[in-house]
Amino acid sequence: MRWMLIMNVEPDAAARAAAELDLAEMFAVMGQYNEDMQKAGVFLAAEGLSDAAEGFRVDFTTQPPVVTDGPFAEAREVFTGYWILEVANREEAEYWARRCPLGPGTSLEVRRINDLADFASEVEEGDRLRRERQQEWQSANG
Repeated sequence: MRWMLIMNVEPDAAARAAAELDLAEMFAVMGQYNEDMQKAGVFLAAEGLSDAAEGFRVDFTTQPPVVTDGPFAEAREVFTGYWILEVANREEAEYWARRCPLGPGTSLEVRRINDLADFASEVEEGDRLRRERQQEWQSANG
């Protein structure tokens, strides 16, 4: 099973961390966490994201979609990075999430990543419909 650990940071916590933490130490601690997951064979990927001010949102409520530049004033938390792990079960994903060296004002949202097998019946139905349409087209255009 693949799981995504999504790191969210409250804007005030990010500002405090930037002012109070030794970045070299923070990177060393986070690097050790990543290395521990690599050694355990569960680490697939991890990325940090740039500041929300560099981003934008695309809202599909209307047509054409509306693009809004960041930062997003209404955000109570900002998605700042993620890890993707491959583990045996939810409990193992929780084990690694609890070990993450984060502090106050941060949280991890942990979500299982769907596999194609999760949609097997829908894929089969889509394949059946595609074959029917192909046969109909061939019959009509013979």
